[in-house]
Amino acid sequence: MARPREFDETAVLDAAVRQFWMYGYEATSVRDLAQSMGITGASLYNAFGDKRSVFRRALAHYVETSFGDRVGRFEKGLPPKAAIEAFFREIVERSIQDKDRKGCLLVNSALEVAPHDPDFQATIAEVLVKVEAFFRRCVQAGQRDGEISTTQSAEDLARLLLGVHLGIRVLARARPERALLEGLVRPALELLKPTPSS
Repeated sequence: MARPREFDETAVLDAAVRQFWMYGYEATSVRDLAQSMGITGASLYNAFGDKRSVFRRALAHYVETSFGDRVGRFEKGLPPKAAIEAFFREIVERSIQDKDRKGCLLVNSALEVAPHDPDFQATIAEVLVKVEAFFRRCVQAGQRDGEISTTQSAEDLARLLLGVHLGIRVLARARPERALLEGLVRPALELLKPTPSS
């Protein structure tokens, strides 16, 4: 009969997220993971498998608790244009408040792991498609309501917003300056404003 797990899975996944987020995938060893998660190496292997499996679970946990939470709050609680604005406001604030300059685990992983690992590349691409889909849904709803310009297609605006989001998260690691990051967002939001001809 299998023994029950003697740890809080959410807490150990949070610890794994912090470890990968701070040091990256390649620089994190199984020993580092077990130590940061407060479990033995054997417990780690029994519960999660190898380092790749822990990383996959940690990344999914991170996406759900960060992006998933943010989309849920903004998309359900705000009008479409306001949801986009709130999304970027929160991203800029999080980037500025990040004293360790960790950036975004998903974006970091896209740069570190995805180019060399087709499996992780597919996983990360799938999440980026979801981010783009959030922007597209907001833009389409805003275009229907007349609060977002129809000069550009919803698909193109969503891709632009995705690019701005990724740019903020990368740039903030080296230059977490409010004026710089807000300056990236401002022109993109201006493109959303309806004009008399749109």
